[in-house]
Amino acid sequence: MDRAITDISGLDLDQLLHWVDDCRASLTDEEITTVDVYIRDMETKLLRIKRLGLGYLTLERGTNTLSGGESQRIRLSAILDSDLTDVVYIIDEPTASLHAKDTEGIIDILKKLRDKGNTVIVIEHNTDVMREADYLIEIGPKAGRFGGELIGTGTINDLKTHEQSLIREYLSSRSKPKQDVRKAGPTAIQIDNATRHNLASVHVQIPTESLVSVTGVSGSGKSSLIFDVLGEQADNVSGLEQFDEIISISQNTISKMKRSNVATYTNVFTDIRNVFAQLEASKAQGLTSKHFSFNTNGGRCEMCEGLGYVMSNMLFFNDLEVICSTCRGKRFKEDILHITYNDYNINDCLESSVEEALSIFHDNAKIFKVLQLLTDIGLGYLKLGQSLTTLSGGEGQRLKLSTSLMKKTKQKTLFLLDEPSTGLHPYDIHYLLELFNRLIDKGNSIIMVEHNIYMIHASDWVIDLGPEGGVKGGHIIAEGTPSELKDNPLSVTGKYLA
Repeated sequence: MDRAITDISGLDLDQLLHWVDDCRASLTDEEITTVDVYIRDMETKLLRIKRLGLGYLTLERGTNTLSGGESQRIRLSAILDSDLTDVVYIIDEPTASLHAKDTEGIIDILKKLRDKGNTVIVIEHNTDVMREADYLIEIGPKAGRFGGELIGTGTINDLKTHEQSLIREYLSSRSKPKQDVRKAGPTAIQIDNATRHNLASVHVQIPTESLVSVTGVSGSGKSSLIFDVLGEQADNVSGLEQFDEIISISQNTISKMKRSNVATYTNVFTDIRNVFAQLEASKAQGLTSKHFSFNTNGGRCEMCEGLGYVMSNMLFFNDLEVICSTCRGKRFKEDILHITYNDYNINDCLESSVEEALSIFHDNAKIFKVLQLLTDIGLGYLKLGQSLTTLSGGEGQRLKLSTSLMKKTKQKTLFLLDEPSTGLHPYDIHYLLELFNRLIDKGNSIIMVEHNIYMIHASDWVIDLGPEGGVKGGHIIAEGTPSELKDNPLSVTGKYLA
């Protein structure tokens, strides 16, 4: 009571629930009769959101500032106490961006929806959710052109015995904390008295030349510490002078331009165009590498300007991509498409997956090296001509990291990553960790905000924030190796490492 609307808007939802309780306690019976319906409505909605671990959000928080996981949980909160039955719910990775503690709450909610007589279909990579599922459907065996098949269906025990299943080994046993941690670099990164957002005067030393996980429940201050303090190189941060560059990689799309694709981003398309330009057939026609580019005039189809499709205005609906009627989706003019290298024309190369392109350019060491690297880090299924706007956050992060491995310089780089495991199957995480190891072996340092237990297990050092979110977070409650955190009773994350 006795608070202005602006004060109320600044409260987090836990505090707001206490305020609602105080209002109820201070009202007379006659006043309660007048406003009871509004108070009960507020209590119901606030309790729904709190049950999903979002009590730390403030009422005035803009929805465009929420993470994907937070947005999805807000939407889930609307159906929690619904009395509807015989409804089919289709939910895409409800545990994305969630700490293992919050995942338990999501599993409980999904089960309650099921128990009301509904059908809940979940697209998920989290093995904890899979273990609690009544029925599993595995698609694979791998990704892109190498997937799309029904591998197996049934209970968790059915998949454990299925020879083609990629998930079975991750369902059978949980990973263990890393024992052979790296020796840290000689100079640590020091952060003193960090107070950004909910950080409570945090002091911490972060090892270098190591894989460091920053963990904690949602809203505990992880992103504030790593991206808002360390990433912005605040005055209270020291030890950054040892790095030649600092690269922050978020879940955002690495390019909003549809013309940017895997081949152009890795610069391998420049080498491919040079290969075609050096062919005898090209020289005979006076063609240069420019003619094999879909971004410049010369050899590309001018009707679609090398995209292979044109946009059709659907008036009241979203614009529709229609295959170009001139080049029939092949991006280039006919005389350019008649020139082939190892029986593939330039458009065939763009339509090939990275892994397929290995056989096309097996006799070109420079191109082969780039393609092999992309294959090694689990991106072999991507098409060379695939637009970067279609990549997931995890794919984009790996592609961006791969460009650092391609550099021949001896520069030391500090990578700041935002949940690089998001959207990844446990099988893919193996490739991601291999990429991290290669980067660190070159003298680089990686600090990642992470919830995935497999990733945290594989870290050299863990910094656990909490104990909760919002005003109840912002403290470092534990730090050490994964094994040390496992045995630390103060660590919220350690409980799930055990």
